[in-house]
Amino acid sequence: MDFKLEKTDPKSRARTGTVTTAHGKIKTPIFMPVGTVGTVKGIHQHEVKDDIKAQIILGNTYHLYLKPGLNIMEKAGGLHKFMNWDGPILTDSGGYQVYSLAGTRKIKEEGVKFQSHIDGSYHNFTPEYAMDIQRVIGADLIMAFDECTPYPCEYNYAKR
Repeated sequence: MDFKLEKTDPKSRARTGTVTTAHGKIKTPIFMPVGTVGTVKGIHQHEVKDDIKAQIILGNTYHLYLKPGLNIMEKAGGLHKFMNWDGPILTDSGGYQVYSLAGTRKIKEEGVKFQSHIDGSYHNFTPEYAMDIQRVIGADLIMAFDECTPYPCEYNYAKR
């Protein structure tokens, strides 16, 4: 992966650039459609590519992990082949689910224990495991496991 700064605005911190990945180039700033479980909902794949002209799609690590699951991702050869997308893919870390699934998860020092909304089973995500999952998915850009803190939030909680 490579990032080339193309232009900066002398009056602000705005900038444009090009990110080069194994699956193509991304001109920034960029609109990134979300393909939560391997598809951008409500439109056809050709519309994502030809009409919207998406340069990258976001895949959701937590949801892809649960369904279709890592075995299917591996057998398919990764998310690119699974969804027939030859462009770049970014995967989030699952950190948003730490926030959005607050009622069915438990945060520990080593990571987060989630209860599946699909079948009630339990799954432990550590920072290392979130990265391993994203490698199996085969994303071009992967995110570190984080926590989206609620608002309002105590300063020390957010800092920790």
